[in-house]
Amino acid sequence: MPLSLDPPRLRHWAVACAQSVASVRSEIDALNVFPVPDSDTGTNVYLTLQAGCDALEAVAVDASAEEAARAYARAVLVDARGNSGVIVAELLRACLEALVQHETVTPRGLAGAFGAAAAAAYAAVGDPQEGTILTVARAAADGAARSADAGCSPRQVVEVAADAAREALAATPGQMELLARAGVVDAGGRALVVILDATARVISGRTPLAVTDPVTAPAPAAAVDHGGGDGPGYEVMYLLDASAEAVDGLRETLTSFGDSLVIVGGEGLWNVHVHVDDVGAAIEAGIAAGRPHRIQVTHFGEQMRRADHATRRRVVVSAVTGAGLAELTRGAGAVAVEFSAGRPLTTAQMSQAMHILDAEEVIVLPNRSGHIRPFEAAAKELRDAGVRVAVLPTHAQVQALAALAVHDPGRDFDDDVVTMSAAAAHAKHGAVTIANESGITMAGPCEVGDVLGIVGGDFAVVGQDQLAVAREVLARLDSAGADMVTLVVGEGCPEELVSHLQDHLAAEHPHVDVIVHDGGQEKYTLFVAVE
Repeated sequence: MPLSLDPPRLRHWAVACAQSVASVRSEIDALNVFPVPDSDTGTNVYLTLQAGCDALEAVAVDASAEEAARAYARAVLVDARGNSGVIVAELLRACLEALVQHETVTPRGLAGAFGAAAAAAYAAVGDPQEGTILTVARAAADGAARSADAGCSPRQVVEVAADAAREALAATPGQMELLARAGVVDAGGRALVVILDATARVISGRTPLAVTDPVTAPAPAAAVDHGGGDGPGYEVMYLLDASAEAVDGLRETLTSFGDSLVIVGGEGLWNVHVHVDDVGAAIEAGIAAGRPHRIQVTHFGEQMRRADHATRRRVVVSAVTGAGLAELTRGAGAVAVEFSAGRPLTTAQMSQAMHILDAEEVIVLPNRSGHIRPFEAAAKELRDAGVRVAVLPTHAQVQALAALAVHDPGRDFDDDVVTMSAAAAHAKHGAVTIANESGITMAGPCEVGDVLGIVGGDFAVVGQDQLAVAREVLARLDSAGADMVTLVVGEGCPEELVSHLQDHLAAEHPHVDVIVHDGGQEKYTLFVAVE
């Protein structure tokens, strides 16, 4: 069945992509060794995508799909950050430009759009390298074409494209020696896989794979040999008002004395990105071609020193239950201290987890009421040793996910603590579980096998049907007024429960974005967060 492309659906997709990249931003930053190990790829791609989301918020309600797509494409072009951000902007621009030519999105239309995006990205890069985001984009396009030729649905086309991209990402260390030495996959390619997974989830409602897997585990930055650091010392970016013919000449000029050249855009507006030693010459070349503006110059040495300092100084520790939640936590750049119903955390383990960290600043997410005091006791010992420690009063796993999504190791410590605390506090939380013994709850008596709904840490609903209880939990968490609902699936959760909840939210509250994670937690069928 073909899909329609309209402004509400485009907004939903854009927000899902930005939030998905935000959740693994630190992981992607840590993977960043090519073309320069400046640890900012995840941040740059996230900021690029968020600019598109902001632009869509300003689009009129009655705008056409083409108008909304053009507004998004222009915003990501104008506000693209860094090498990968510029390439992602070009991929998105070319893909949307192809899709809005048709009233409905068909399998062949999707495949054609993916192909156009990959071709545009290759054309934009001055010296295309394999083992990069370009390779991953081409693999996605090839997978989409194969599935469309095989008669697959649009949903299947996107899923096959995402799977093909993931396979290509895993192979990138074998295509580039720098990645192999560092023991990482390509950071830009990783960001693209996250975007494709988010796209597949929006179209099909599927739960994406875990955000971290063995091929993406980065080596410590200090242990990575980046090959001598003899490349250009500066990144120069600017917007350029110029004709296509003038840009062709600019490509030749910049190629002669710089590298990592990427020029994207069209219709008189271009985003120019290049690495050089002679900043003045790069800007003068832009002046000769047209009118450069919003000029940005970054000194790589200083940027890497700041990134290294931020990495050394601050660590986030989060107490988690469930393999999936542990992976999500590590993917967000935090240390996961795992516990379970049969293996609760002891005070000694909490203290040990915090003392083995070589950090000047520590932020702790206890994620359970009973964990807060023991973590505070361990924090006091660290403070006595001169370490800055903040224990945030998080009572639920989903509050930690909200806090980690806004964590920024480059931000001032106090500001980071305040921002993470606010995000956690604004995440209303609930859960669904099955009673394993008879008893009296705040919602009334329950028997073994009854379904219990938890709201804000208290039993609030007793019922017989998991779907009915889950819907009641969502209602009591005010999902109608939410921007986003997060569902974390636990062990034994019926597959149809999540799909029915997604259908319910889509029908009753179409403005709400729904994010699904495979948490793998015991005891609780479902964790719920409403933000």
